[in-house]
Amino acid sequence: MANQPWLKVEQLRVSVEGTEILKGVDLEVRGGEVHAIMGPNGTGKSTLASALMGHPKYEVTAGRAWLDGEDLLAMKVDERARKGLFLAMQYPSEVPGVSNANFLRLALNARRGEGNEIPVLRFHRELQKQMAALEIDPSFAERYLNEGFSGGEKKRNEILQMAMLKPRIAILDEIDSGLDIDALKIVAKGVNDLRGPELGVLIITHYQRLLQYIVPDRVHVMMQGRIVRSGGRELAEELEAKGYDWLKQELGIEDHTVASQS
Repeated sequence: MANQPWLKVEQLRVSVEGTEILKGVDLEVRGGEVHAIMGPNGTGKSTLASALMGHPKYEVTAGRAWLDGEDLLAMKVDERARKGLFLAMQYPSEVPGVSNANFLRLALNARRGEGNEIPVLRFHRELQKQMAALEIDPSFAERYLNEGFSGGEKKRNEILQMAMLKPRIAILDEIDSGLDIDALKIVAKGVNDLRGPELGVLIITHYQRLLQYIVPDRVHVMMQGRIVRSGGRELAEELEAKGYDWLKQELGIEDHTVASQS
């Protein structure tokens, strides 16, 4: 498909303050696909998300990445977002003084480009529609961004941003952490409602629980800063049933963390 979203990562190596975290990651996500990266703590999953989004703390020392065929690593952070890369953060920041609605309208207009700004009335109608779908109280539109939100409200707000901005590739970094089962189902429904050929999704999670509601097309396991096993949804089910030890034994890995080979 000519205009199909496409993220490709090739032999990506990333360091933080001189310590190498990612040690050669290969990955490819296309529109219409949902990929899940699983793994124990300390294996580099969130580093991959931050590095792709361009966080300055994460130094890319080798490898390449493309978004829709363009050099992703050559883009500044705001350019990556305007091109359609989205990151739902593990710990969304609070931004006092900036309302949720104003933040979203500014972000959406930046994404649409100068001269193509969304009319105010149309924006608010779409915002109300998406907030209702995610069971977010309408008053949250005028509250400051994430200020005083509970953990579950922040995660739903991340999905609201995703729904409004309509990215081409969305990276969801532990979007399930801290959610009770009801909130998890709402977040999962929000993601599933957006699934389609115009969106590729990369989910980062520790647990299979989220993947019961957002069924992935591909599952990857990360250990020691690289992907060590890929498979279908049955791989996530096997990990849920057996944990990670069987895979570590099979691969001859004693310490799964990135520190083991630093």
